[in-house]
Amino acid sequence: MRKPNLAAVEQSAIRKISWRLVPFVALMFFINFLDRTAISFAGPNGMTQDLGITALQFGLASGVFFIGYILLEVPSNLALHRFGARRWLARIMISWGIVSLLFTWVSSVQGLYTLRLLLGIAEAGFFPGAILYLSMWVPARHRSKILSLFYLAQPLTVVFGAPLAAGLIEQHGLFGLDGWRVMFMGVSIPAILIGIAALFWLVDAPRQAKWLNEEEKNWLTSELEKEHQTKQYQAHHSVRSVMGNGRVWMLCLIYFGFIYGLYALAFFLPTIISGFQQQFGTTFNVMQKGLITGVPYLIAAVVMFFWSKDATRRGCKTWHIAIPALAGGVSVPMALYMDSPLATILVIAITASSIFAALPNFWTLPTQFLTGASAAAAIALINTLGNVAGFSAGYITGALHDATSSYALPMFVVGGFMLLSAILMLLLNRRRSQPLHQPTSLAQEQ
Repeated sequence: MRKPNLAAVEQSAIRKISWRLVPFVALMFFINFLDRTAISFAGPNGMTQDLGITALQFGLASGVFFIGYILLEVPSNLALHRFGARRWLARIMISWGIVSLLFTWVSSVQGLYTLRLLLGIAEAGFFPGAILYLSMWVPARHRSKILSLFYLAQPLTVVFGAPLAAGLIEQHGLFGLDGWRVMFMGVSIPAILIGIAALFWLVDAPRQAKWLNEEEKNWLTSELEKEHQTKQYQAHHSVRSVMGNGRVWMLCLIYFGFIYGLYALAFFLPTIISGFQQQFGTTFNVMQKGLITGVPYLIAAVVMFFWSKDATRRGCKTWHIAIPALAGGVSVPMALYMDSPLATILVIAITASSIFAALPNFWTLPTQFLTGASAAAAIALINTLGNVAGFSAGYITGALHDATSSYALPMFVVGGFMLLSAILMLLLNRRRSQPLHQPTSLAQEQ
């Protein structure tokens, strides 16, 4: 009997996963990030005036999303591990689509707070669930590539989502609604439809995938099982041991800095661009603002692709995460001293590129030394505490702007948190007897 060419089987299996699963999960992520940041496009295009809200209230509305998200994220990811990704991710997506649709008719700042809180509850667990799901399909050596392809959806959400949101906002009067309300409706309905489609498209495990042949199924199952057994041999993990592991908590703090920068930009960049008229005497229409908003993220998508490709080729090193953190921390305050909209946007592009270059490589780390329920708990914990930054970024940025009538101090705070991530990443590597990219056991950590 002919023996399969394992190298060819491996290449074929990874290629099929890259084309069959990753684009669909990335589309889900695209809609997810667009729905949670739609408020950033609505704010400077009529919502703040219609609802009479200040920068502080806008920041609080942006950040309150993360309260429900934080409270339910770990339980949600454990439920995904128990009930299967196909049903759980679809359930999450349909739920958030319904809540997001209700923003179309919000009429007060209190209602805005309530819906943002409910949106966070509905979305809880999606992102770490998607990370865990994709990690369960490929061996560790392929995860940087797979996660970078998945993560492309986030910067591309703004590249394509900002003009899309602008186009919807320009449909003022459709169904008798203000433009920003039309926008909320337009970005919500796809979440419900794609959530339903996920029930039929996603597969929980390689053995169930009809689009893999038997050799590919056997190879994937064997490779993933060997990794699972190695991790089980190294240490007996439990959710409790994860919660008490110093390495996981250090990763939480590193992630905090990146997410603080990500959401400070996501929630306030459209507002900053709207302020170019006062700062530089330039005027842009709604569509032009949308296109300008997408520029830093388009550059970030290209940088992220090539940076992650290098990490895949070399193996993810500490500097693949620390250098972007350093570049982002330095570039954020630099944007304050540019003398034109173009220069400002290009410097902001460095910040966005830094964040997105680091994130997919960062997420290869937890699943290198954790498995099963402990991996689900660790990923959810890191994302949960990291997303405290999502609340903090919106609230602190809005509060400091109201206090100083400027975005200068808020942007220095962003830079400070990103520099802290770079320092912690280096300290984490120095504390270890082995390089960060090599698997170790929790027993060795503790």
